[in-house]
Amino acid sequence: MTQEQLQLSGVFEKSPLAQGALEATRKLREKGFLAFFAGGCVRDALMGKIPQDFDIATNAKPEDVEALFLKTVPVGRQFGVMIVILGEASFEVATFRSDGSYADGRHPVSVRFSAPEEDAARRDFTVNGLFYDPARGQVLDFVGGIQDLGKKIIRAIGVPEDRFQEDKLRLLRAVRFASSLGFSIDPATWAALKTLAPLIHQVSPERIRDEIVKLLTRPNAARGFELLSQSGLMKEILPEIESMKGVEQPPDFHPEGDVFVHTRLLLEKLREPSAVLALAALFHDVGKPSTYALRDGKIRFYEHAPVGAKMTEKIMRRLRFSNDEISQVSECVANHMKFADVQKMRSGKLKVFLSRPTFETELELH
Repeated sequence: MTQEQLQLSGVFEKSPLAQGALEATRKLREKGFLAFFAGGCVRDALMGKIPQDFDIATNAKPEDVEALFLKTVPVGRQFGVMIVILGEASFEVATFRSDGSYADGRHPVSVRFSAPEEDAARRDFTVNGLFYDPARGQVLDFVGGIQDLGKKIIRAIGVPEDRFQEDKLRLLRAVRFASSLGFSIDPATWAALKTLAPLIHQVSPERIRDEIVKLLTRPNAARGFELLSQSGLMKEILPEIESMKGVEQPPDFHPEGDVFVHTRLLLEKLREPSAVLALAALFHDVGKPSTYALRDGKIRFYEHAPVGAKMTEKIMRRLRFSNDEISQVSECVANHMKFADVQKMRSGKLKVFLSRPTFETELELH
């Protein structure tokens, strides 16, 4: 995986956004500024994936960017971050910076505009700390990201504890990148993650929600599910799911094992799911731990579907999902056992069952 290979692969050129991103960097260079592709788009291109978005890092300051482009949005001017709009496309253009202290566990109190090397050092993981200079066709690696890409490792830049303390959302991002990319997590990074997992509560429910949705709707959701549990993050943000562990099921119907294992196996079947389908898969048996009963030597889960639907609604409200998403997912959970009774339904009831808005998603879940 050499710089020349990246240049020759033409991966960037295959992205529909590439021309706009190249135009943005060209305009910045014409005014004497440095302008590099940064972060995920470089990582993805090195892996042979077509980037779906482009971030640009530059030594131009926000006022320079604003003066140079016709349409800009100052989404984070105080942090040196601007959105540049070119035609139908938009790009985040950020000034190289070094961050001050992080008072709220998410954002730096102050920033100092700096050089590329310092900007790379303040980022989260080595594979996300790479730059690409489109003018020279060259990757700039100040943090060992190329080596870790080759080894398929998620490693915090610098001291892992410091990176996680700065921004607690990185705790979830480490799990999400490891699962979706199919990478392992560096031992020191993993140890810090497990130690600091309880601090995830400093992150807003909305940001936690977004990371969960990304984890579940991208490749290897089942592995992400396991890593959430093994890291201690599941216990913190989804204790209702963690409580599935050890809840045995009737072996005649579920020889695979307990409810947690059953849910993990279901997540393995997801293939580019919608958020509603992925969440329905996650929550479909969330009511089983609280409805477990042993009658005449047999395991029963009386009314676990309606109980689970109510629990799903409560969990999703806690994570600030929209009313529409809550309604759809809860409906899927409430009805997931009814498919067993379809052949017994009268014609009118069956027509009502088939005509519900969530039927197609429920059928896919079934």
